[in-house]
Amino acid sequence: MDDKLDFLVYCIESYKNAKGLKGREAIELFNRYRVFDYIKASYEALHTTGREYIIDDLNIYISARKQVIRT
Repeated sequence: MDDKLDFLVYCIESYKNAKGLKGREAIELFNRYRVFDYIKASYEALHTTGREYIIDDLNIYISARKQVIRT
């Protein structure tokens, strides 16, 4: 696997474990709110941070996307 794919897997696993989600639930959430696109676009900055920062950042991003989709 390449580094970006490894990082995507790391983000999914970290997020699902932090939120108590099943793998399928995390994948569906990431797909619904285009989190994969965000991670790919932000890879250079995100991969240099720690697990907690990544989870917090993804929470902020998902919350913002939920607001946009609702309106």
